[in-house]
Amino acid sequence: MLSNSDLSKAILDSIQTEKNAMDFYRLAARQTQHNEVRRIFNLLAAEEMEHAHSFFSIYEGTEIEDLDSFLDQPPHLESNWTEDLKKLISQPEFDERRAMELAMEKEQALEQQLLKLCDRISNPKVQEIFRQNAEWTHNHYLLIESEYARLMRMVHESEMDTFVRE
Repeated sequence: MLSNSDLSKAILDSIQTEKNAMDFYRLAARQTQHNEVRRIFNLLAAEEMEHAHSFFSIYEGTEIEDLDSFLDQPPHLESNWTEDLKKLISQPEFDERRAMELAMEKEQALEQQLLKLCDRISNPKVQEIFRQNAEWTHNHYLLIESEYARLMRMVHESEMDTFVRE
């Protein structure tokens, strides 16, 4: 189980991660030419802000006094979310597909990280916030995966029955 100081750090790190994810999606939205992908990235950025608020609701530290001011700060350039996206954007073959692949990779890794932390948290209220965020993160992955399939002209899950019968 996490000690109180380790738990406080895990919550602070989670708030920072949600900000990093929010910044990632905002930057990705600005870089994409495809309107639906841009819309999804902007939606995800807004949801990451909500996730940060959920973590802030259980945060007892003093490093962040005002969450909205914290979230309004420029992107943390050393975050692996920002670094990986900037590397991707700098490549000539950058496109929506690659940005979505990176986003799915990030969401899967974050979901696993949150679930591992859940197992180390003894406080049921705090554990529920981490579990809920893991579920929301999984839903982000599913949303991106669905749009990726549509963009790549793969069979969409809503067309699966029709496709199989034909």
